[in-house]
Amino acid sequence: MAVRFDERNVRAMGRSARGVRGMALGEGDAVVSMVAVEPGESLLTVCENGYGKRTGIDEYRKTKRGGKGVINIKTTERNGCVVAVEAVGDDDELMFITANGMMLRTDLSALREIGRATQGVRLIRLDETDRVVAIAKIASEEDHEENGTEPDAPDGPESGPSTGAARP
Repeated sequence: MAVRFDERNVRAMGRSARGVRGMALGEGDAVVSMVAVEPGESLLTVCENGYGKRTGIDEYRKTKRGGKGVINIKTTERNGCVVAVEAVGDDDELMFITANGMMLRTDLSALREIGRATQGVRLIRLDETDRVVAIAKIASEEDHEENGTEPDAPDGPESGPSTGAARP
């Protein structure tokens, strides 16, 4: 299930606050992900057996927070439980990570948008003993240009001080 609501409906709170209800959960349900979606993006839902789908954000009607939601994907024995949900665009790439340590990088431009209440299509072929455990959206070169960073630049400080002095 998925609930779409305006983030302005969630008021700012202090660190020790318990928060507000975003979604009413059914018995045995758990929140998998929360995504902030920009105009023109779609919602990618990935299940543990390698199936998933891309759905246009307009397929999800806006509601008030705390609702039960609408069907996002039909989970069955074939596709398994939902592992991750991500906001994606045509230019994005995705990394799939499996329990057995397999990683697959794929381009999302070939994955067309389909309806909400479907089981999805195969995104990654897995062995019978393997399952998808996580996904990661790979930042495009355009994202780096907007942020003023280099795509291959390391995260964090340079390997040594600029004065050439040795580190203690």
